[in-house]
Amino acid sequence: MAKTLGFTTATFASGAGHDSEIMSRVTPTTMIFVPSIKGISHAPEEKTAPADLHTGVALLQESLKSQAY
Repeated sequence: MAKTLGFTTATFASGAGHDSEIMSRVTPTTMIFVPSIKGISHAPEEKTAPADLHTGVALLQESLKSQAY
């Protein structure tokens, strides 16, 4: 869906599970990742550019719309 919206995508291995790992036992799940500046995550220094946050929200919005209709 991201490519359909014209967003750049990347494939990478991630150890992230969060709530998705637990919920996947009862329903299909996915996670939307947006880049952190300098790759810093899960730390007080973590920052994400506003444009990347908007992209993540737009992708989530389109995904929810697609699932609803």
